[in-house]
Amino acid sequence: MNIQVIVVGIDVSKDWLDVAIGSESLRVTNESAGIQELLERLREVGAQSVVMEATGGYETQAASAIAGAGLRLAVVNPRQVRDFAKSTGRLAKNDRIDAQVLAAFGAAVQTKITRIPDEQMLDLQALIARRGQLVGMRVQELNRLGQMKGAMRKQIKAHIEWLDKAINEVNTDLTARLRTSDAWREKDELYRSMKGIGPITSGTLMASLPELGALDRREIAALVGVAPFNRDSGTWRGRRSIWGGRAQVRHILYMAVIAAIRHNPVIKSFYHRLIARGKPHKVAMVACMRKMLTILNAMARSNTPWTPALVTGN
Repeated sequence: MNIQVIVVGIDVSKDWLDVAIGSESLRVTNESAGIQELLERLREVGAQSVVMEATGGYETQAASAIAGAGLRLAVVNPRQVRDFAKSTGRLAKNDRIDAQVLAAFGAAVQTKITRIPDEQMLDLQALIARRGQLVGMRVQELNRLGQMKGAMRKQIKAHIEWLDKAINEVNTDLTARLRTSDAWREKDELYRSMKGIGPITSGTLMASLPELGALDRREIAALVGVAPFNRDSGTWRGRRSIWGGRAQVRHILYMAVIAAIRHNPVIKSFYHRLIARGKPHKVAMVACMRKMLTILNAMARSNTPWTPALVTGN
């Protein structure tokens, strides 16, 4: 006798949650009252699994409530869902249809349960996100400064000075947050024992890559987006490339590798070997990012500080 598993798809926007429960469609507000209405309906139908897309933060409140209610929750990559929709011929797109696609995706694909961060971790994620915004604004202003003349240069310079101050303040707050609990402090010290890893990289890894140490090296590389994928067809062999993954983690790892090439003998040696073999700079950098991530993953799994003996493979 087959027992039907009820998989619910939820399309998330800033103001609304569009829900697909079998053939039923439901829309509730994306705030406390609407989320409570949603939970009551999920209990009524006996939902076993809920699938929603990562939407840059709009899903956090609903996801936290659903996970807190004991339901199996998967917050999935939007690219995977769109690829699934195309493969099944679902080309139309609106909020209701997107919710139905998410439900179908959850029923067809074995999704991993998402661990919802606690309040402290959410604060840390918010700090890191804010730092990224400030750094992005500073880059934009620096680009504008080179194009401006006259009085506007003075205004842009003043804004850059303000952004520098704000970034320093966020950096100070971030370091302070990493010292507020024993668990964070221990993990921060573990990651920073590797030359090239500073407080910003360590904090980003803790907030944006909590799976570090829980997956194997191939899975963690794919999750971040530094695993090369084949582009082959028949006898044709295309150039392998990376795609998808967590851009914020990938960006911070790139900056860490720049430091590691100067100060970490293992990463430095690895980089120069690749260059000597004729690998382009970008290819060598991605390979170093993958190697650094592999080492950090081993460190996190064994709870062992940095040592060259942990280095395994490329």
